[in-house]
Amino acid sequence: MVDVTIIGAGVAGLCAAYELSKAGLTPRVIDRNGAPGPHGCSWWAGGMLAPFCEGAVAETAIVTHGQAAAAFWAEVTEVTYRGSLVIALQRDQGELTRFARRTSGHQQIHDLTALEPELNQHKSALFFDSESHLDPRRALADLVAALAARGIAVERAEATPADIAGPVIDARGMAAALPELRAVRGEMVVLRSSDITLARPVRLLHPRHPLYIVPRESGLFMLGATQLESADRRGISARAVLELLSAAYALDPRFGEAELVETGADLRPAFPDNVPRVTVQGRVVHLNGLFRHGYLMAPALAKQATDYLTKGIKGDLLHET
Repeated sequence: MVDVTIIGAGVAGLCAAYELSKAGLTPRVIDRNGAPGPHGCSWWAGGMLAPFCEGAVAETAIVTHGQAAAAFWAEVTEVTYRGSLVIALQRDQGELTRFARRTSGHQQIHDLTALEPELNQHKSALFFDSESHLDPRRALADLVAALAARGIAVERAEATPADIAGPVIDARGMAAALPELRAVRGEMVVLRSSDITLARPVRLLHPRHPLYIVPRESGLFMLGATQLESADRRGISARAVLELLSAAYALDPRFGEAELVETGADLRPAFPDNVPRVTVQGRVVHLNGLFRHGYLMAPALAKQATDYLTKGIKGDLLHET
């Protein structure tokens, strides 16, 4: 017996399946591509669970709900609790001052020896010690495994809500074509270096080309991400590669000798206020608009959708149309 069908096996759909299962419902999960792989925004994500850093440009709801994300993910995958570091080059110290004014939960650091000794040439930084990060691809695989242990498989099938009888959760991102939903193009690069060691995500502030670098296993570093108001689905542009690599080189010149392992680009669905929503349209519940906050906010959407379907509770991220 199936209580609800979830269309879309990205981070939003899988988190919803997990929360529904914990609440005692039996979800069916289908996706036109089957299990997660090298397609969709969830695959190309950075994996930073950094609600306070996001507060520099995001609405309060992102900061508030994002603080619960690490606990959710720790149930199913490895979460690294080493905080986040925000740095600006000497000529861009004004950017660091503005970032500090717009955020909370940080401390000013003037000596990076204890945190990131290889970046000690930078004389000032902000340290957000309560933040964390994960490897998105490993998290997706671990979440699929956790669902499998509950008897829930990801089925490869093409479907829309109109094809399904009964309650539906639509987590298809841009394919859902919701009103007001827009595409924001993001591009990323993965480098490998045996010479550089970072313990935590590092954000480099820049007036035109801000960068984040997230360390992963085996000497890999994820560099991201551009943010373009565009629905262009082509591969990464030469300009984006140049901007990301130039910013990484400015942070640490040794990145100039790193191996270029992978590049990627995809479209992130966003609403006008860049806050994700649970949108209820009759028997269809849409989880969408995750923008750049996929792993940070998917657990909150999943929880509010589950509360609505099981208890009729309407959370602050829920909209009825």
